[in-house]
Amino acid sequence: MDAMAVLARTSRPAPTLLAATSPAVSRRPAAVSFAAAASPGSRGRVALSAAWSGRAARGRVSAAGRIVASSVEQSYIMIKPDGVQRGLVGEIISRFEKKGFVLKGLKLFQCPKDLAQEHYKDLKEKPFFPGLIEYITSGPVVCMAWEGNGVVASARKLIGATNPLQAEPGTIRGDLAVQTGRNVVHGSDSPDNGKREIALWFKEGELCEWESVLTPWLVE
Repeated sequence: MDAMAVLARTSRPAPTLLAATSPAVSRRPAAVSFAAAASPGSRGRVALSAAWSGRAARGRVSAAGRIVASSVEQSYIMIKPDGVQRGLVGEIISRFEKKGFVLKGLKLFQCPKDLAQEHYKDLKEKPFFPGLIEYITSGPVVCMAWEGNGVVASARKLIGATNPLQAEPGTIRGDLAVQTGRNVVHGSDSPDNGKREIALWFKEGELCEWESVLTPWLVE
C-alpha cells in the first residue's frame, strides 16, 4: 500500500461533539434550556422560547419573557381585631407566603363603623349584625390584598370553616380559633367579591404592583 493510500485511510474527520456524546447522555433533557431565534418576519426582534425539563412551558410568555398565568385572581384577606390582639399577624401572613401568593397591599387600620356596615351589608338583617359591627370596630384590623392563581379558593381552604370547631386541623381557624364570633380572619368568597372588597378597603395608590421572582417556580 503506497503512502497516499495510507494517508487517505487514516485522515478521517474527527467525530463531532454530538456524535461523541453517549446515547444514555444525549437522551437526557437539560434541566433548563432557553433557545432564541430570529425569524425573517420578526424584523430584528428575537423570539424567546423556554422549556423546562425538555417540555415547553405552559401559559403565555410576556414581552419580558415572564410566564403570565391565565387565572390570576386577587383576594381581600383581613385579620380581625382578635387576631391582631393575640399577636397572630405574622403567623397568618406566613401561611399565605408559604403557599406562594403575592402580597399586593398591607396596612394596619382602625375600621370605622360605616365601612364595617358596608362590608357586611349582606348580613344586615341577621340578629348578630350589631355585635359583628361592634367586634370589627373594637380594635385595629390588618387589611391585605393577595394575588395568585386560584387565590380565592385556596385562601378559603387555608382559612377553614366559619365555625372553628368545624374547621380542619392545619387551617388557620382550625389551629388558632375556637368560636365563630372570634374566628380571627376574613377572606373573600368569590373573585368578584375579592375585587369589590379590595376597592372598598384600599384607596387608589395603596396597592403595590410588583412581580415575584418565585412565580415561574409555582405555576407552569
